Amino acid sequence: MISTPPNRVAIIGAGLAGLTLAISLHRQGVPCNIYELRQPTVATSGALMLSPNALRILDTLGLYERLYKQGYNFETIDFKNHEQITTDKYYLGHEKMYGYKALRIYRQALLTELRAEVKNLQIPVTYGVKFSHIVSEDDNGVNFAFTDGTHATADILCGADGIHSTVRKYIAPEVVPKYSGMVAITCALQRKTLEYPSNICAKDYPMPVAIYGKNGAFVMAPQSIDGSEVLAGTQRAWPEQDRAGWDALLADREGLLELFRQGYEDWPTIVQSALNNVPLDTLAIWPYYVVPKLASWFSPNKRVIILGDAAHAIPPTAGQGASQGFEDAFTLAALLPRITAKLPLEKALTEWKIMRQQRVDKVIKLTLQLNNARLPEAERQKLAAAGAPVWESGDDGELGWLYNEDVEKDVLAYVKAETKNPRTCPVEWLTSKMSLSKPGTVAP
Repeated sequence: MISTPPNRVAIIGAGLAGLTLAISLHRQGVPCNIYELRQPTVATSGALMLSPNALRILDTLGLYERLYKQGYNFETIDFKNHEQITTDKYYLGHEKMYGYKALRIYRQALLTELRAEVKNLQIPVTYGVKFSHIVSEDDNGVNFAFTDGTHATADILCGADGIHSTVRKYIAPEVVPKYSGMVAITCALQRKTLEYPSNICAKDYPMPVAIYGKNGAFVMAPQSIDGSEVLAGTQRAWPEQDRAGWDALLADREGLLELFRQGYEDWPTIVQSALNNVPLDTLAIWPYYVVPKLASWFSPNKRVIILGDAAHAIPPTAGQGASQGFEDAFTLAALLPRITAKLPLEKALTEWKIMRQQRVDKVIKLTLQLNNARLPEAERQKLAAAGAPVWESGDDGELGWLYNEDVEKDVLAYVKAETKNPRTCPVEWLTSKMSLSKPGTVAP
């Protein structure tokens, strides 16, 4: 039974979750090493939404002040029908209710700041190495290999290597990501090229916006600091492809544009103007894959752990993919240095996984509601007839369960309860806590 904190943690993957884990471990006094295949000079495209639960973590780590100035700050995404009437709103942030506005920021800008902080903290990073397999694992630690034949050791290895995780194959070799049947097609265009409804001034048109119609939802979201560049996109049903097939779909720019423009005549003018001004070189695709629910996020000997997309890839609709990865990293870092005889590693990781899985499950339910709202009209009508959940906003603050939760405080409260009274049952503790929490629209 492992009853002492790790002396060194190895992190496979220098993406958002891996870098955040390293910075969070350093904050807790736990040394770590990062191993990453891609060189830091490789540019990353696209932007992402960060909601208050993620921004609170980045603020605690001393990064928010640097980040919010580099992106587009906003609070709601408006839902509009074909006639351009606002039918609902979804809060991705709210300074008064949730402490922060939402932030849309280029992924490269976020990575650059995380890498700069890792360098500032003198956390060792080895680039250009590809993780191969676990050689051995026991109570003394884990030995692992890279494809170049070299080996390394650590007390604990954490796989933050994404949805197609190699580390996950060691924990759950039978699990493979499952394709949802939908692919997002997006582009980046200039807001000034859009044609707005005649009764609305361009500066007064709300963005981000999701416009719903016969074809589903068309989303436009500013992503530059001044909002001049806008991500525009929709989703399409498309058969699953292998890597070569997805690459071929992306490479055929004219064919991809034609797919993007399907149903053009059914969109309102503002969407048509977006489809008329697509810069071909900015076209991108995002096949929606999910990771089936895993029985465990760690190996039988507890020395190998996965987190982020490796453990629970979440579609981007609710803007929680990266945010939940941040939460995984932040809470795991709070837990590991507090391993003791009263709270051995096995018990701590079991409870951590329960806590994180319950929260991820609620986020997935929320994401399903939002995804259902984005389906083509005929599909939405079928879902409505079947009583399937579709997002509708309610009272102010209904997303407090997601945005206001202090996940580190929850972990520390669990640790305190366990180390104070070793007979306390983790499941009873968690059930008791959840019964006192403010209910939201998504049931636990």
